Amino acid sequence: MQVTMTVNGAEVSREVEPRLLLVHFLRDELGLTGTHWGCDTSNCGACVVWMDDEPVKSCTVLAAMASGHEVRTVEGLAHEDGTLDAIQQGFMQCHGLQCGFCTPGMMMTTRALLDRNPHPNQAEIREAISGQICRCTGYATIVRSVQWAADHPDGAVPAAADEPAAPAESVTEPAAADATQPIPAGSAS
Repeated sequence: MQVTMTVNGAEVSREVEPRLLLVHFLRDELGLTGTHWGCDTSNCGACVVWMDDEPVKSCTVLAAMASGHEVRTVEGLAHEDGTLDAIQQGFMQCHGLQCGFCTPGMMMTTRALLDRNPHPNQAEIREAISGQICRCTGYATIVRSVQWAADHPDGAVPAAADEPAAPAESVTEPAAADATQPIPAGSAS
């Protein structure tokens, strides 16, 4: 079947199998490998892209469903002049990544958050990324990266002496459950 959509501002058209997922269309047909394919079950969030300016998990969207729509991937976050978006700069400034596998999805999700809410608090940031899994950072540096982007919407990097990255104590990890207490009945272990 023929699909046609706008991806990162350019119209693309391909003949594809009706069952092809958007994540595979982007990666395999268009070579946009910034969108990662992780769990294939909509659990990890590594595959988040925007469809008509709304974040979607591309492992749950058929390419045919995206036909006629605008899709934006992590490759489309940078500005036309090549400068990085504030969220990309924030992840760099605050070390919001380690292995980088979750990073594209995190950036797409948090950029959408900042577009809706330019000054989110820590709880709002954590809520926005609650549908995504990061096995490396513990989320504190991701939250700090989003806070940095909110404070620097133009992505300008402050001079080192003028304004360092947010101190580690500005973001706290949620309290861990007491491992000595039994898990209530009906709770997942």
